[in-house]
Amino acid sequence: MTAASSNIAARLSEQAALRPWQRAIVAPSGRDASGRRQYVQLTFAQLEDESNRIAQGLLDRGLKPEQKLVLFVPFGIEFITLTFALFKAGATIVLIDPGMGRTNIFRCLEEVQPDGFVAIPKVHLARWWYRKRFPQARLNVSVGKKSPLAMTTHDELRKTPLDAFQPVPRTARDPAAVIFTSGSTGPPKGVLYEHGMFAAQVDLIRDHYGIEPGEVDLPAFPLFGLFNGALGVTTVIPDMDTTRPAQVNPKLIIEAIEDQGVTVSFGSPAFWNRVGRYCEQHGVTFPSIRRAMSAGGPVPTHVLRRMSKILTRDGADLFTPYGATESLPVASIGGREILEQTADRTRNGAGTCVGQVFAGVDVQIIEMTSGPLTSIDQARILPTGEIGEIIVRSAAVTREYYLRKEATLAAKIPDGDSFWHRIGDVGYLDDDGKLWFCGRKAHIVETPQGRMYSVCCEAILEEHPQIYRAALVGLGVAPQQRPVLIAEPEEGMFPTTPEAEQALRDELLRMAAKHPLTEQVTDVLLHRAFPVDTRHNVKINREALASWAESELVR
Repeated sequence: MTAASSNIAARLSEQAALRPWQRAIVAPSGRDASGRRQYVQLTFAQLEDESNRIAQGLLDRGLKPEQKLVLFVPFGIEFITLTFALFKAGATIVLIDPGMGRTNIFRCLEEVQPDGFVAIPKVHLARWWYRKRFPQARLNVSVGKKSPLAMTTHDELRKTPLDAFQPVPRTARDPAAVIFTSGSTGPPKGVLYEHGMFAAQVDLIRDHYGIEPGEVDLPAFPLFGLFNGALGVTTVIPDMDTTRPAQVNPKLIIEAIEDQGVTVSFGSPAFWNRVGRYCEQHGVTFPSIRRAMSAGGPVPTHVLRRMSKILTRDGADLFTPYGATESLPVASIGGREILEQTADRTRNGAGTCVGQVFAGVDVQIIEMTSGPLTSIDQARILPTGEIGEIIVRSAAVTREYYLRKEATLAAKIPDGDSFWHRIGDVGYLDDDGKLWFCGRKAHIVETPQGRMYSVCCEAILEEHPQIYRAALVGLGVAPQQRPVLIAEPEEGMFPTTPEAEQALRDELLRMAAKHPLTEQVTDVLLHRAFPVDTRHNVKINREALASWAESELVR
């Protein structure tokens, strides 16, 4: 893209010119008298026109380039049209995961000091109630019902008269969005995205997976739905609460896939676990899907086995793209490859293979250090097969955290004119150049006998047929920590008596004692439901589990 067209929203304009009558967005809209699902839709031409009108309306009301607007609306047609409109108007979009909790949400918003809110009425009510915290928030748009607390509505902006419109010129280095991390291993941080980084992400994902214009995507995670407008792909809005993927109604997902001929779908491991179990029980398959995707954490082997039977189209697979909010994508692997080539090694504590690194992405494994590195020359690159800290470099890797200089210095390693991002994970590269994930750096348990890596050790207990997932935590201070393994039984399989619970714990302890990675563990606990992140419902809050384990063991 040229400097004048580096605005990521120009990708939508290109697609609208190429395929104006193709459906861009399809959303469920109730049922007819016979119970058949009804849908509303926008073509690419309509999406282009509507986002242009909203952008012009915002500019008419005084929006200036790079002013920060919080977008707080449910995933749907409005979410997508408003996102592209804000990009076109040159705004910096602030996206905050509603599942991070009220305290974190307000802390993040105060940190950003937004110039306005594009949000549903109840968010405007909360903004007004705490208005002293957001003195700059004057450009406020109500989405849905009209609110006296907002200067205009989404519907009013959609009706803006339009003769001709050109997106506000943006360079590749101009800010496009501030996206807050989930805060699963610390306080949420705002990741500053530039227009060029979004463009690089789109290109990497398109080229690696061979995604073609005209495909149909059902994304169970809103941010993945935004790529489609830039790829010429139809977005089908799922009938679900995207903040609670583990509670999705599988019948509604199956209905949408079958109604719309979905060819690609992204969901967290918790999403595919629930959908896959239902499909297995009722003999449902997905012959239209070419590729399913899952991310946010390692996908359990039982989920991969189910999905390999459900995805019946030739070459179809469940792929697991690996990366982070600051660096996506990094690597990818298909479920069938895992089952056939790497699952046995994972079961024996080798970690989770996250696959081949994307073309255009560089990955290195460095010796773990605790402080910032001011040059790549200060890092020691580790040999193949040795576990260390994963660092990554590509055009899609973000440059900084918003207003977090110390966090930026800690996470970025300068390398001449480029830089590396310290992803916060540990792992290694094998002889074939594939990347293996061994857990978060923050989750390493350091005992007098040495380091224990969470994902490697947890896999030992997860082989038990009664166990859904396990978590390793450390009590005390490194390097004198006491390792504890906590297991969450499958749904409906938690022991019903104290004697049965003790028997299962003893059985798991014997499993741990037989493996060199876990032989030093002397404490195994059972937990009914791990605390997890709401975004993917898979990232375990090991800090909370450690506190729980400590209280359990001192009783």
